[in-house]
Amino acid sequence: MNLKESTRKYILLGALLFIIVGLISAKVLANGQDTQFTKEDALYQQAAQLYSDGNYAEALDYMKELLVAQPKSEAVNYLGGLVAANAKEYEQAAILLQKTLDINPHKVEDAMFMLQFGEVLVLAERKEDAKTVLVRCQESAWAPEDFPEYQNRVAELLAQIENIQ
Repeated sequence: MNLKESTRKYILLGALLFIIVGLISAKVLANGQDTQFTKEDALYQQAAQLYSDGNYAEALDYMKELLVAQPKSEAVNYLGGLVAANAKEYEQAAILLQKTLDINPHKVEDAMFMLQFGEVLVLAERKEDAKTVLVRCQESAWAPEDFPEYQNRVAELLAQIENIQ
């Protein structure tokens, strides 16, 4: 098959034009993603700072916005659960911590997460779920170095559940 010189030029020009348009499109889309990531990261950092400062009500507002943007983020759901628990919205906290566990099932091996989850379930009055989580904590015999009273706290919460039932 013999192609004329002008036909070859048009094919080459078309291919180059296709590549250039593709690169420009990728650049525009990437900039949009960067902007969205920067905004969501700033929201997360602000919520984390407010949580650290003890301003739970305002942190909860930031978390609600962030949970809409990142509903499948383990870190966002975990921080949201902690913020909600400290804002005394225990049912919401239990839902967010459960979602954290659904996203990352390996959290079941995180001693502090499981204790926090158990405490929130007790406060949300989900006694059976709390008992399941706390028995898991007890059977695992965790003793974190930064919280040596871990097993005592687990026993207290289990006793609290037994007294309520």
